[in-house]
Amino acid sequence: MEKFDKVAPVDDFNWDAYEHGETNTNVSHEDLEKAYDNTLNKVTDREVVDGTVIAMNKREVVVNIGYKSDGIIPMSEFRYNPDLKVGDSVEVYIENQEDKKGQLVLSHRKARAARSWDRVNAALENQEIIKGYIKCRTKGGMIVDVFGIEAFLPGSQIDVKPIRDYDVFVGKTMEFKVVKINQEFKNVVVSHKALIEAELEQQKKEIISKLEKGQVLEGTVKNITSYGVFIDLGGVDGLIHITDLSWGRVSDPHEVVELDQKLNVVILDFDDEKKRIALGLKQLTPHPWDALDPNLKVGDHVKGKVVVMADYGAFIEIAPGVEGLIHVSEMSWSQHLRSAQDFMKVGDEVEAVILTLDREERKMSLGIKQLRPDPWETIEEKYPIGSKHTAKVRNFTNFGVFVEVEEGVDGLIHISDLSWTKKIKHPSEFTQIGADIDVIVLEIDKDNRRLSLGHKQLEENPWDVFETVFTVGSVHDGTIIEMLDKGAVVALPYGVEGFATPKHLVKEDGTQAQLEEKLPFKVIEFNKDAKRIIVSHSRIFEDAAKAEERAERKAARKASASKKEETPVIQNQAASTTLGDIDALAALKQQLEAEKKK
Repeated sequence: MEKFDKVAPVDDFNWDAYEHGETNTNVSHEDLEKAYDNTLNKVTDREVVDGTVIAMNKREVVVNIGYKSDGIIPMSEFRYNPDLKVGDSVEVYIENQEDKKGQLVLSHRKARAARSWDRVNAALENQEIIKGYIKCRTKGGMIVDVFGIEAFLPGSQIDVKPIRDYDVFVGKTMEFKVVKINQEFKNVVVSHKALIEAELEQQKKEIISKLEKGQVLEGTVKNITSYGVFIDLGGVDGLIHITDLSWGRVSDPHEVVELDQKLNVVILDFDDEKKRIALGLKQLTPHPWDALDPNLKVGDHVKGKVVVMADYGAFIEIAPGVEGLIHVSEMSWSQHLRSAQDFMKVGDEVEAVILTLDREERKMSLGIKQLRPDPWETIEEKYPIGSKHTAKVRNFTNFGVFVEVEEGVDGLIHISDLSWTKKIKHPSEFTQIGADIDVIVLEIDKDNRRLSLGHKQLEENPWDVFETVFTVGSVHDGTIIEMLDKGAVVALPYGVEGFATPKHLVKEDGTQAQLEEKLPFKVIEFNKDAKRIIVSHSRIFEDAAKAEERAERKAARKASASKKEETPVIQNQAASTTLGDIDALAALKQQLEAEKKK
């Protein structure tokens, strides 16, 4: 049992007053309450006051404002200030002096908001550096908590270099400058980049003042575009154009460099104010032409890759930075106008022959047709006169058909050599472009690299037979197939055409023969060389009338001489001509029928 020291009681203690709730008989209860209240701050609801942090943990901050109880504020309201510690003075907003639990209810967020607008305006006016908490991402930038106000931080104002991942900034507390305020809509724009630029400005001036052409500097790849690469030289940006990245052709700068890569560059040029700086990367390495094999010469075979295509040719890279041009005319022995895309495409691996080589001008021309022999060197052996071949129709003219017997070997079939019998006005009536046609070599023109070809010569000349069939004076059925100013074209048997002038188209009743009318016609002229047959319908009855008249006169003379009547004999020359009696015609008929069956 613990021992306690004996304490003497107060002699004048008023036990009766204590029993009634009074602890000091000399001072009234009202005076005691007044004295207690004087020890506390006078506070009112919805007022902003300063308080002191007296305790804190991960979730809450305890703030004393000199009131009878302390207030508790969530730690989330202090996210913008990660350096908060016990003893710091903070402003708070009194929401309620006493809730149901008797607790003082405070808010730091509302206190900041109550004074925030004035503070933001003051920060803009004084160019003050303030702290803000990045809450989240938004379209085009970030939302920043500044004095309790949600301010906008554009993506371009986060840093001097482009930002590729915005999410890494969420939840960070950073320093900012207020750069713009819209008083009407209460919008605030802040910038972190402005602080960095101010620091870099002095560095930039120092770097620019020391720039010289040919100077080699270390830089960092800041941005990559389709036309080049931007390099950060330590506060100053320069551009390496895509053509200065490599001696070889570069289609995409990503093939050569990558973001944030450090590399040495040489200053090629800059403007008077040194705002635009042209940099080079390839200039730090020797030119590939200087390292080209000194033994390489005209006639040598080289291999390379097609890097650029144009209608007129293809550029072949035989080594990085060393290119040669294959002109389209050196791609094929053919003389037809064609595009280089018909022979190759970008990325193809090709073998070629060096045609010209100029090391001083760094130019080279190549050819691929030289890998194959020129077909015209042995043209007489491969295509002798009289030989038969199959060609492809390439083009038409009014006078004939241009064909290709093989690549590089062209020929012309004159319109007169297409058919023995048909009168062809234009080659398109006989064949079409791209079609195959059988030909026979008539002549060889080696100087102009062209063959004279024929098609009709593959068959025997039917005019040798027609000469015995369409004899002058013979009569044949014909159909008028075309009416012209000078006469009519008449379709005769066996696919032959004749011509009749207007006066030979008059019928016996005096009317004119019409188109598609079928009539008998008499041959009045046959020209084998010109393949021309002149026919007449009117001659049939005119000659008959003349023959009858001659017979009558002859009979009259005989009657007067011999006093004897004699029946005149009218001999029709046409009647003596019987088609079925001509062996050659029968053979021709069989030949034509056989061709039709084909």
